[in-house]
Amino acid sequence: MNARRFDPFEGALDKDAALHLLREAVNGADDGELFFERRTSEGLVLDDGRIRTASYDAAEGFGLRAVKGETTGYAHSTEISDSAIRRAAETARLAVGDGGGTLAHGPRPTNVKLYSDENPLEGAAFEVKIDTLMEIDAYLRDLDKRVVQVSASLAASFQEVFILRPEGIMVSDVRPMARLNISVIVDQGGRRESGSAGGGGRYGLTSLMLPRHWQGVAREALRVACVNLEAVPAPAGVMDVALGNGWPGILLHEAVGHGLEGDFNRKKTSAFAGLMGQQVAARGVTVLDDGTIPDRRGSISVDDEGTPSAKNVLIEDGVLVGYMQDRQNARLMGVDPTGNGRRESYAHTPMPRMTNTYMLGGNTAPEDIVADVKDGIYAVGFGGGQVDITNGKFVFSCTEAYRVENGRVGAPVKGATLIGDGATALKQIRAIGNDMALDPGMGNCGKQGQWVPVGVGQPTLLIGGLTVGGSAS
Repeated sequence: MNARRFDPFEGALDKDAALHLLREAVNGADDGELFFERRTSEGLVLDDGRIRTASYDAAEGFGLRAVKGETTGYAHSTEISDSAIRRAAETARLAVGDGGGTLAHGPRPTNVKLYSDENPLEGAAFEVKIDTLMEIDAYLRDLDKRVVQVSASLAASFQEVFILRPEGIMVSDVRPMARLNISVIVDQGGRRESGSAGGGGRYGLTSLMLPRHWQGVAREALRVACVNLEAVPAPAGVMDVALGNGWPGILLHEAVGHGLEGDFNRKKTSAFAGLMGQQVAARGVTVLDDGTIPDRRGSISVDDEGTPSAKNVLIEDGVLVGYMQDRQNARLMGVDPTGNGRRESYAHTPMPRMTNTYMLGGNTAPEDIVADVKDGIYAVGFGGGQVDITNGKFVFSCTEAYRVENGRVGAPVKGATLIGDGATALKQIRAIGNDMALDPGMGNCGKQGQWVPVGVGQPTLLIGGLTVGGSAS
C-alpha cells in the first residue's frame, strides 16, 4: 500500500492562519515564504558479502523566511502547527525590523513536471533489494577471480515540498531520487587497486535493479579497477590535457560553475565578478545550467523559492552572459531570478546553486583531439577536488588517466592531479569534441554546509598548459 502523501494543511494547521502569520512576518520586508517539507529515505549497503547498513529515515518540518535587503530572518521547526509558525514569524520578524521594504512579486506559476511523482522507496520489496545486492557481489566474483572485495549500495529518497508565498500562491513539488553504486577491489600478485561506477536520477529504484543495468555498472567498476592494476606513476609538469566527456565535467562545475553563482558575484568574491559581457573563455565555449532536463539528478520542476526551473546560458561562445540567481541576489543585482534558489532542507535558507551544469559540444571528433596531444595525459575519470571560489584555483585527482605521447594513448597512470584555475583553463581550451554527454547521475554539491544533488556534463576537451602533479619526475 502506498504511504499517505504529505499535506501540511490536512490536520490542525489552517492555511489562512498560516498565510496571515507569514504576511505579518514579511510586512515591510522585500520577500519571504513558508517552506514545508517531508522527506523519507532508505539506504542499503552490502560490503564483502554482508549487509553492512540498512537505514530508513523520515523527517518533516517547515522554515519561515523574511528578507529585507541583504538581511534574512529565518526560523524553522519540526513541529508543523499554528503556534510553531507564530513563534517562527516573530523570530524572523526581529531580523528585518519594521517598514521600508516593498514586497517583490512572486514567481510565475508552472504546471511543468520533469519527473514522476511515484515514491521510489515503494517500487520493490526489501528482500528483493537485498537479493539484488547479493547478486551483484556474486556476479563480480564470478566475472574475475582477482576480485577480493565488492561494495554495492542502493539508495532512494522521496521529498515533498510546499511553498506558501505571501501573495497567497501555493507551489508544490514531489521529488523522487534513486541511485546505485558499485565499488570493487582486485588483487594481482599482491597489488590491489579499486574501481567504482554508478549513478541514478529522479525515478524509481526498479530500473536500476534490472540485471541488464547493474551488470553494466558492475563491469564498468571492474574495468576501472583492472586498468589501475596496469597503471604506472603519473608524470609531473606543465602539459596538454585531454579530458573525457561526461563526468569530467565535474571540473567545470567546481572550477567555473561556483564562480558563476549570483551571491559570489554580488559580493565581488568571485574570479568572474564584474566581467559580464566580456570574453572569459575560448571561442566556441558555451556553458549552461539547465534544471529542466527530465529525470536528471540535478533537475527541479521549481526551485526551493517556487521559481520554475530554467535553461540558463552562462557563457556563450566564450562571453560571460549570465549568472545563476536566487530571488534575493537577483533583486539586489537588478536582474531576474533564474530558478537556482536551492536549499538542503526546511532547516536551511535558499541560496544560488547549480542544477545540471554542462558545456555544449563542438565539431571535433574525440579521437582527433587525443591525437593532437604531443606530450600529456588523457583524463577520463575524476575523484575528489578542491577549489578556491575567489580565484578559481583547483586541484583534482584523476581516478582513470592515460599517458599520451605523439598522439598515442599509452599506459594508464596513477597519482595524477590536475592543478590550475578555472578562468585560465577556460581560455586555454583548444578543441571541443562533438560527443557532449551528461554524467551518469552521481553528483552532490556542497556549499556553506548545504548539500544538494547536481548533474554535470561536457564533451571531450583539449586544454593546453595545465599543471599535472604526479609521482614521476
